[in-house]
Amino acid sequence: MTLKNPQAVNNDNKPSVDQGEAARVPSSKRARKGTSRDATAQATRDAILKAATKVFAQHGFAGGSVEKISQAARTYDRMIYYYFGSKEGLFVAVLEGVYQRMDDAESAIAFDLSRPMDALTAVIRFVHGYYRRHPEFVTLINTENLHKGRHIAKSKRAREYSSKAVSIIEAILAKGVEQKVFRQGISAREVYLLITASGYFYTSNQYTLSSFLGEDLDSPAQRGRWEAFVIDSVLRIVRK
Repeated sequence: MTLKNPQAVNNDNKPSVDQGEAARVPSSKRARKGTSRDATAQATRDAILKAATKVFAQHGFAGGSVEKISQAARTYDRMIYYYFGSKEGLFVAVLEGVYQRMDDAESAIAFDLSRPMDALTAVIRFVHGYYRRHPEFVTLINTENLHKGRHIAKSKRAREYSSKAVSIIEAILAKGVEQKVFRQGISAREVYLLITASGYFYTSNQYTLSSFLGEDLDSPAQRGRWEAFVIDSVLRIVRK
């Protein structure tokens, strides 16, 4: 048996230190390229969601075609299917997005539990104000209700949003009972429904109601009047 030339071994297998260091350079470049690709993918996905929110709010689920959305997002139809699987999958993601943004906005408010009446008033004002500032939220929920909620029912996150809102009200009611200013046995779920219903119905039906009542319900004065009435009504219900 003869020994191979050591230099020949290095040339054949290329394990030299210098070459090993050189091999690590492309790896870092690949990492940078991977990060860049991730950022580009996220930007594309965000652009699709933003465009889809506008298109679905304007045209509904049936009228919001994949073609319209891809054009608005300045991308291709196939990218919608790549990231969301289907038009329905994209619509579910849009619904999750609008609920998440409302949930985040409410969670950012520092409610003063030491003053439960003021805290509950702040919740009502937030909900009514959010509907007013985000008409696309109301429009999208209207669209989903026309479809009997079949899309959002497929979301694994839908319950997260309502549970947080209800838990805030539950904490406020508990503090009010502790301070003996609220009655016992008031359901946080029912109070939540009352607050959201009063704000949602007023916003979603403001145009037809304005015609029926002969008043501009979208005017600051009329909105303030309704909000004050709801606050008074809710506090009368919970007050001891």
